[in-house]
Amino acid sequence: MSLEDPEPDAPARVEERSPDELAELLGDDIIDREQHLNAPGYVIRPDAVQDVLSTLRTDAGYDHLSCVTAQEYEDRYESVYHLRKFDDPTQEVSVVVPADRESPVSESAEPVFRTADWHEREAYDLVGIEYDDHPDLRRILLPETWQGHPLAKDYDQDRPQVVPLRENANPLQEDTRSEQDADTMFLNIGPHHPATHGVLHLKTTLDGEQVADVESDIGYLHRCEEQMCQNGTYRHQIMPYPDRWDYISAGMLNEWSYARAAEDLADIDVPEYAQVIRTMCAEMSRIAAHLLAVGTFALDVYGDFTAIFMYAIRDREKMQNLLEDISGQRLMFNYFRLGGVVWDLPEPREEFFEKVRDFLEEFPTALEEYHDLISSNEILQMRTVDTGVLPPEVAKNYGATGPVARGSGVDYDLRRDDPYGYYDELDWDVVTDDGCDNYSRLFVRLREMEESAKIIEQCVDLLEGWPEDDRTIQSNVPRTLKPDDDTEIYRAVEAAKGELGIYIRSDGTDTPARFRIRSPCFSNLQTLPEMAEGEYVPDLVAALGSLDIVLGEVDR
Repeated sequence: MSLEDPEPDAPARVEERSPDELAELLGDDIIDREQHLNAPGYVIRPDAVQDVLSTLRTDAGYDHLSCVTAQEYEDRYESVYHLRKFDDPTQEVSVVVPADRESPVSESAEPVFRTADWHEREAYDLVGIEYDDHPDLRRILLPETWQGHPLAKDYDQDRPQVVPLRENANPLQEDTRSEQDADTMFLNIGPHHPATHGVLHLKTTLDGEQVADVESDIGYLHRCEEQMCQNGTYRHQIMPYPDRWDYISAGMLNEWSYARAAEDLADIDVPEYAQVIRTMCAEMSRIAAHLLAVGTFALDVYGDFTAIFMYAIRDREKMQNLLEDISGQRLMFNYFRLGGVVWDLPEPREEFFEKVRDFLEEFPTALEEYHDLISSNEILQMRTVDTGVLPPEVAKNYGATGPVARGSGVDYDLRRDDPYGYYDELDWDVVTDDGCDNYSRLFVRLREMEESAKIIEQCVDLLEGWPEDDRTIQSNVPRTLKPDDDTEIYRAVEAAKGELGIYIRSDGTDTPARFRIRSPCFSNLQTLPEMAEGEYVPDLVAALGSLDIVLGEVDR
């Protein structure tokens, strides 16, 4: 969809309806009802997906398709559409679409929510559900020649796979032109790492010097993270994996996404003291992640390695040192535990707090320096202002979140809108900018680091004065967790890149029956064609850099 294409009308703010009122609104399209944790579930006919989602979007205000989960049962396949509201994400609905066991086909949600495009392609790729009316239903993580669907029950993982790259033309063959003698050229960008922020391949079609079409070819870093979590126990074996999704210093935020879902699923409380520690660590991770995003963006846009990139790495290393003091690790922290954190802050506490305060004292000067060198830089402004434009309704339709959405004026932040941890007890602001361009997304990250520093300082004030006898770091959690059979939950946190959500379905054992990761980078990357079409190749590179993706989280 180009920026000129008409977008669905933005839904007006609608008051919350009760589950019974929603059922009455959906009428005969409902064939059964379920109760997922935190959200009512409606089982609908496979041919009514578009009607139901359109009704929920326009009449009930559920304008955010945050995640699509596909799974296989003994007697059926199932797609679960997790709907929320950008105005109030605590209002949630699960739309469950069963599909026949022998011929798993259901209607596509893509005509209603563009974010369903990639989510349904992944469901088809890994589980094997087909979606009618999908504009481009083909594999997304695995090659087109792959045999079988890895999450299907009958998948033979020992079957040898031969993956010839027939779909890519031989680079040594002679150039050819179409009958119309069109002035277009196909250009491969990637999958080398520089300027693609990981192993990403962009299939780019140029019309003269302008981008006519761009397709993201992902899957090079797919590591079966969801399957590994499904094979791990809730209590001990899953928590080390989240650090490996967004591995750019954001591990504490990743760990919190799993902890929040599992704690709600198993009804586990977290001590207030541990909540403050979690909040402080999460914002430390956010600053470290944003510093790398800012540094690499300057490197992408005008090649500044000596100053901006190394300055950002310098300050990021200071934060990495603090995170290492807390967790013992620099990237793969594994510090959170269900019910709290693994251990208390490092001793001597006064020395650790002094290190944190030293960083916070120096950080405003560093941020002012970044604004002087980056946001006030004439070259960067020429490259980023009014390029990579992403209107707010387009961002919402694609399920974009985090600085990408807030840079388009979408005032959506789960720390405030769906409070968790200690955020609702602290004084801080959500940063938005209505420029909708590459510059705005950079500017939002710079401003967000200021707010993160404010949060960290307040947490340090609280922790310094916390009574020693009340420093409970973890609640009493059973050694073996076995949530009730067939319980389903979707919970999310505001990670560095946006909404990082986890869907879990339990089966009464100590391992999940289904574990689904809603990656913010996955949905954000879908917006790239909207920002790049009609722009020049350097603008495409800037737009990609402004998304701040990490392929470990895109592919999982």
